[in-house]
Amino acid sequence: MNGSVPLRRLLVPLLLSCVVLVGATACGGGDKNGASRSASPSDTASPSATPSAQAQKLAKTRFVANAGLAAGATYQWIVKPYRAGTFKKGADGRTFALVKAGLAGGFAYNRLKAATVNAKGDPLLSKALAPLTAGIESLKGLGTKLRRGEAGAGDIGAFESVISNVKEAGRSAGADVKDKVPTTSQLGG
Repeated sequence: MNGSVPLRRLLVPLLLSCVVLVGATACGGGDKNGASRSASPSDTASPSATPSAQAQKLAKTRFVANAGLAAGATYQWIVKPYRAGTFKKGADGRTFALVKAGLAGGFAYNRLKAATVNAKGDPLLSKALAPLTAGIESLKGLGTKLRRGEAGAGDIGAFESVISNVKEAGRSAGADVKDKVPTTSQLGG
């Protein structure tokens, strides 16, 4: 089959890029919890409330960015193709769509975990997101399930539900999350 040869040549670098991306985002700057380092009392002449307010604002900003990327990837490469029937056996472009959905699922899970860490920097956001950690954790293996073509309506619904709940938690804490579709290079492709 002539169309499958380029796809096979693309899959290996695509998957390797994903592994590198996930490793790079997991090893990003900051302390062991993923938060940026704020000034310690020994770093400043006089302590003030400003660094704490700045740290909270930065935590919200990072939360919004990470949750937005997770939401955008989920909609663009999981929900939309599923609704269009692209994941059904025999559909045109099914293999490529499933690979992208698998990468998007892993990416979305990674960004939601990062958003959870970011939320810990803001008390209101942390409290709003706390009940959702189990739902986020439940998405862990769905990327693989998507890639293999084993995901069903319930799995797609789980992604949609978690994303919706994270958006609502952010909104309730003053951190409005908008979908931001990542580039394919951010996804690992």
